[in-house]
Amino acid sequence: MSTLRRRALFTAALALSATTTLTACGGDADADSAPAATSGTSKVKIAVATGDPYTETTIDVPVQSDIRSQLPQKILDSGELVIGVGSLPSGFPPLAFTGTDAKTITGAEPDLGRLVAATLGLTPKVSNVTWENLFVGIDSGRNDVGFSNITDTEERKAKYDFASYRKDELGWEVSKDSTWNFDGDYENLAGLTVSVGAGTNQEKILLEWKKKLEAEGKKLEVKYYTDHNGSTLALASGKIDAYFGPNPGIQYAIARGAAGSTPTRSAGTYSGAGESLQGLIAATSKKDSGLNEPVAAAINYLIANGQYDAWLKAYNLQNEAVEKSEINPPGLPLDNS
Repeated sequence: MSTLRRRALFTAALALSATTTLTACGGDADADSAPAATSGTSKVKIAVATGDPYTETTIDVPVQSDIRSQLPQKILDSGELVIGVGSLPSGFPPLAFTGTDAKTITGAEPDLGRLVAATLGLTPKVSNVTWENLFVGIDSGRNDVGFSNITDTEERKAKYDFASYRKDELGWEVSKDSTWNFDGDYENLAGLTVSVGAGTNQEKILLEWKKKLEAEGKKLEVKYYTDHNGSTLALASGKIDAYFGPNPGIQYAIARGAAGSTPTRSAGTYSGAGESLQGLIAATSKKDSGLNEPVAAAINYLIANGQYDAWLKAYNLQNEAVEKSEINPPGLPLDNS
């Protein structure tokens, strides 16, 4: 994420022949308790201890010895994959946050790291720190790979390698009974009132569209609320027509509010990189560490064999699916990094 994006956003079971269950733990580099097996099928528990709207999901993951053999010897010797997550102090559901047991670090990001670790036959260790210390950890070698909603950018490629796994999407949220949908063209915003977070990437995009519409003699009203709950109430009361924000947070809000008195729905997505490039979220490792290729191969195994889709469904993020993990794909250009 860029600074603007950061302001907007922010277990594995491994067994040789029998299956066991691991519980994810919070803190800096806390282990997911059991040692890894190097072959056999693992049962990876995700969405653990989160409460409403998520429930525990168990996904079978066979260890892929051919991919495991591509790992750097240092990782093979340690038997661990230290997964960096930058969600302190408060987390960002559904991507990374502390579960209802007050210690489990769960969410889509660490859980995909756990699935990758299982594929590689490694014990996952989640290192949950601040956003800035996430990168310090990767630089120092304390963290092996970051799974923390990190946007692939050309600027970051000077220091890091990437293996993409999710689209970087902004989303539109509307009242469930609304008939409006974003069709990809800013023109269909004419006449609407839209809320957005101040100082965010999506605000920058929305204000550029507002300027274009005004040049055409059309109106787009932009409103600001202190939090997402304010926008939800404004949608329910008809004060705004839509909310424009990070897609994962919108999907979380939709799931939480589905059974309430003010349900909402998704009205489309838009690339966080703008109209000229599909932004991508990527697993991030130190440049030339030798991790990005086996991590990408593990993600592609999960995509091809259904575990990736099960992970997306667990967190209502199917609209951010990628067809394959790419190694160092085109990222946000230097002038927008």
